[in-house]
Amino acid sequence: MSHTSPATYLVWSILSCLLGGFLLFHLWKFDRFKCLRWNNGPYAGAFKRLMTYTYLLSVPCIMAYSIGFAVIKYDEGLIYVPEYGVVPKPWQYWSQEHKSAIFPLYLLFTIAWAFEMVTHLEELCFWLFLVNAGSVQQDWFRSAYFKTWIGGSLIAVTYMPLVTIFTRSDPLRCEAFTFLAGSLGSLSLTLWFIPILWTFPSFLENLKRNSVDMRTVVRLTTFHELNCLRVVFRLVFVIPLLVLAVDGVRPHQHVNETMFWTEFLTSIAAVGCIISSAITLVIFFPRSVETEVQSRQATRERSQSRVPRRNSELSDRASSASPLPQKRASTMYSASEAHSPLPEYPPLDSEQLLKSPALEAPSAAGPKPVFSPNRRVASGIVIQGSVTPALPAGLTESALQAHYQRTSSVHPFVHNFTSPIDLMDGAQQTRWYVKRQYGPRII
Repeated sequence: MSHTSPATYLVWSILSCLLGGFLLFHLWKFDRFKCLRWNNGPYAGAFKRLMTYTYLLSVPCIMAYSIGFAVIKYDEGLIYVPEYGVVPKPWQYWSQEHKSAIFPLYLLFTIAWAFEMVTHLEELCFWLFLVNAGSVQQDWFRSAYFKTWIGGSLIAVTYMPLVTIFTRSDPLRCEAFTFLAGSLGSLSLTLWFIPILWTFPSFLENLKRNSVDMRTVVRLTTFHELNCLRVVFRLVFVIPLLVLAVDGVRPHQHVNETMFWTEFLTSIAAVGCIISSAITLVIFFPRSVETEVQSRQATRERSQSRVPRRNSELSDRASSASPLPQKRASTMYSASEAHSPLPEYPPLDSEQLLKSPALEAPSAAGPKPVFSPNRRVASGIVIQGSVTPALPAGLTESALQAHYQRTSSVHPFVHNFTSPIDLMDGAQQTRWYVKRQYGPRII
């Protein structure tokens, strides 16, 4: 985009700064930047650290690329060319300081794009693993999908910078081949997402039939809708840059020589890039507004309860320091109150006493299983019935979720799912208690 107008980079700069501001706001509301710590949460391993920092580093790289070129383009300004008229000053006429800044800025953009591909490849492999895992107790970190992500990530972070390095002698050629390599990689990942989005509704229906927690189903449904939006904006980001790249590597450029199509495609690509990155942020760090409201309400109630307690302590201290003389019991009541009859209450009916729930005998019958009879569908096939065991009575919410997880036929990752990067190791099992082991004493 070194041949585009300064307004194009101004659009990229404004949108990237908005993305940076949204990043700070969202992470502050999420957990007050605690997710940026090296050891955060029970599953803060190398995988979560890698996914967190690679995505978060891509945002400042895009900001530096956009703002840097915007400053250069506005400093260099426009120039009059006899055959083309007033055009942005070509890079050959830039100052030496601005020429030396072209390659570092392109390299930052290439690294950010490589990190984006690492992020989307991880989500692609994870959703493929989750949809195809079923009830098999397979570990994500030992699956073929995880190994595919490792191999693809190494390729992405290697070939993208190498393309920019090998073509850095000509900025226009470097830009064209960088956009071509990145757009082809991102387009292939985006197209691979479409089959997953197509089969995901049936996957959600299967979870509902297997009595998965409704909150988990709602969370996965939200992620499905966000992924649909992100795929659309990823196409909006990739396709315009692919058109410019293909036209740029050809000997005769038709699109890049037209000011309208150049600025239109680059501006549309900026919108798609920023919105898709913002959706990725929401998917990786999902906020729970209900939990946040409950936490603020509990904090407010605790702060309000401390004020009356402090006032009561101060009044007790004041009363103990200056005791008042005790009055006689007879003077505590007025004459009218002393001779007034006792208040009358309506008598309780005998039937109400007999029907009181406190006096009823506890029911000996516990929860009963649910029987599903055989059903014959329209095609004549007979679907065998089943017996669904009754849920144990008196279970807490966490114990009920653990019961669903043990009796369900879906993968445990579904029950514990919160984010594509917040994953637990398959070797870790849920324990009801932790038994302390003491070593031998040394006397």
